[in-house]
Formats: sequence, C-alpha cells, structure tokens
Amino acid sequence: MAPIPAPPVQPDDDPDSYLGLDGARAEERARERGWTTVRSLPPGSVITMEFLWGRLNFEVTDGTVTRCWPG
Repeated sequence: MAPIPAPPVQPDDDPDSYLGLDGARAEERARERGWTTVRSLPPGSVITMEFLWGRLNFEVTDGTVTRCWPG
C-alpha cells in the first residue's frame, strides 16, 4: 500500500497581520513571506471552496484588506 502523502507546509504567517493594509502591499508582503498563490477578491465574490495549499486569499474593500484567510 502506498504511503499517504503529507500536505505541503504553509508559510508560518498570521493572516490577521494583513488586515488594514493596502491590497497591493498585502499581496507583495504575502509573496515575500512564501505564499505561492495570492488572490485578491472584491467583497461578496462567489468562489469555489477547494483548499489550495500555499494560497492566501484577501477580500479587498476600497483598496484595503478587510478579510484574509489561507487556502
């Protein structure tokens, strides 16, 4: 039987540290901290629920990050 693969390691980063930042600066910081995929979304966006290791999602309202979550 094949071993169960281990999920990749997420960057050691606190998503709450992005709240209140300018959207462009938040994306830049996330990439600097090791996130492989960064996604900015307008409020109320319809998105799929799949979890992608290494992705950081931002909800950006009027240019400012108002919500941030991994996956």
